[in-house]
Amino acid sequence: MNDIARIDKWLWAARIYKTRSIAADACKNGRVTIKGINVKPSHTIKAGEVVSVKKSPITYSFKVLKPIEQRVGAKLIPEVYENVTDAKQYELLEMSRISGFIDRARGTGRPTKKDRRQMDAFVDPALFGFEEEDEEEENF
Repeated sequence: MNDIARIDKWLWAARIYKTRSIAADACKNGRVTIKGINVKPSHTIKAGEVVSVKKSPITYSFKVLKPIEQRVGAKLIPEVYENVTDAKQYELLEMSRISGFIDRARGTGRPTKKDRRQMDAFVDPALFGFEEEDEEEENF
């Protein structure tokens, strides 16, 4: 058994990320830290280290119990790491779920059905009012 493992392989093997390439990209983009320092995908980890992973909108913290590079079944995950994420982070996650804008930044992409109805309710009454005034002004 190895005493060390690459961080990108460990993140994939511990099922924190779905693929190793996604784990490596997260490291490259500064979303994975150890002791507050961004790490490269090739960084080696040992048992006892705490790895912080930023998955918007919160930062998860995992204590490495076993540095592995081979993917294991979901039932064996408690032997691989311990979730030491702060309770305040989970409160933040719940608040963002309640607000409803977890996947899409406001103002980007297509409007949701609710957004469209609000826009229609705002625009339609105003249009009807202006049409009547415009016709009266043309007659003068």
